Amino acid sequence: MKIKLKICGMKYPENIQAIAELASDYLGFIFFEKSKRNFEGEIPKISKKIKKTGVFVNASEEFILKKIKKYKLKAIQLHGDESAEFCQKMMQIDIEVIKVFSVGNHFDFEKIRAYESVCDYFLFDTKGKERGGNGIVFNWELLNNYPSTKPYFLSGGIGLEEVDSLKLFLKSKASNYCFALDINSRFEIKLGLKNIEKLKEFKQSLKIGE
Repeated sequence: MKIKLKICGMKYPENIQAIAELASDYLGFIFFEKSKRNFEGEIPKISKKIKKTGVFVNASEEFILKKIKKYKLKAIQLHGDESAEFCQKMMQIDIEVIKVFSVGNHFDFEKIRAYESVCDYFLFDTKGKERGGNGIVFNWELLNNYPSTKPYFLSGGIGLEEVDSLKLFLKSKASNYCFALDINSRFEIKLGLKNIEKLKEFKQSLKIGE
C-alpha cells in the first residue's frame, strides 16, 4: 500500500530511535506547552528519509522558525486557528505545511477553501477536549463530500481496532486523496511512549510501505 504513515507525539530518545527503524515516513514532535506530549529534549540521529514534523498551536512565526532551525524540521503541522495569511508566510520557508481541521459530527468543507493554495496538505482530526491525541475516531464517511484534490492526512483515534475499517475506507471514494495516516495516542504505553510491537502489527496488517 502506497499510503504514508506519520507517528506523532514522540518524546523519548530511545523510543524515537526504535520507531525510526520501523521506517515511518513522518515523525511528529509537539511544541506546545499545554500538551502532555510537549517536546523539549534532543532528537537522536535518524534517517534523513523520515520527515521530522513540528506540531504547533497558534505559535508565533519566531517560535516556529526557532524550532525548525534547532531540530532541522522538514514539515510543520499547524494545529491551531492559524490564518491563511500565516500559512502562506510559512510556505515561503521551503518546508512542508500541513494545516489541521477538527471534525465533529458535521464538517463544513467551506472552511478549507481559503487554505487551498497556502499549504501542502490538510489533516483531518477528531474534534475533542484536547487539540489532538483524544483517541476518538470521527465519521470518515464525511470525507465522501471532500471537494478538493489536495492530499490529506487522516487522523483521530486510529488504532489496531480500526484496521478492518481502514481497509474498507482505503477502497472507498472518500480515500481518493488520502495521502497518509496519522497515529498517536492509541499506540501509547504512556504519554509520548509508543508501543513498537503494536506499530509493527499495524504496518503489517495494512501492508504500509510494501
